[in-house]
Amino acid sequence: MTVEEILSELKALSTPDHFNKMEHFGIDNSKALGVKVPFIRQIAKKTGINHELGLELWKTDVHEARLLASMIENPKMITEKQFDSWVTDFDSWDICDQSCSLLGQTKFSLQKIDEYSSRPEEYVKRTAFVLMCEQAVHHKNVENELFYHFFELIEREAWDERNFVRKAVNWAIRQIGKRNEILRLKAIETCERLLLQDSKSAHWIAKDALRELNSPNVITRINRKLNRADFTN
Repeated sequence: MTVEEILSELKALSTPDHFNKMEHFGIDNSKALGVKVPFIRQIAKKTGINHELGLELWKTDVHEARLLASMIENPKMITEKQFDSWVTDFDSWDICDQSCSLLGQTKFSLQKIDEYSSRPEEYVKRTAFVLMCEQAVHHKNVENELFYHFFELIEREAWDERNFVRKAVNWAIRQIGKRNEILRLKAIETCERLLLQDSKSAHWIAKDALRELNSPNVITRINRKLNRADFTN
């Protein structure tokens, strides 16, 4: 499929109802058509992984075309320049989060977490903490020490009250804490230190994260994983 054919199909799948709902969910629809994500995923299945097409779709500056680009791009072909360029272009949380599913598979992911975590741009900074979530959820063999470093970044940046930053920081500490019991306890310790900060954002992040990290469901799930690991070893 060509870019023109894809844009034509996206326009045919757009609806005024979804276009209006995007703004309700905090998504900038100024460059959007109003297409539901499941329809975009269907197009991604038809096109398959395609680096060149992904680059051309991103250049269109159309919201749904960029979502599609992040679904079909080849993480092995992404350069550091492209990585930085795409992240700088982020203008909504859904583009950021969807793209991080791709960017988290690249060799630049870890260095960008450190680099972006203190950046002033809201969505660039959000990227750092969404990439932490990607590491926590999808990289099963990563040692705990990496996440100790992430806790330091979380504690340092929890002051940021911008909505899409603080929500990502909160998401990161919860996802890391759910990996195993050691990290759950470390996450709780981090939350307790956040409560000592003179910051409304840090307090919200900590209190919300503690509710989940101390919940019976999370503790039971972690214990089950531990028991399975003991059984297989």
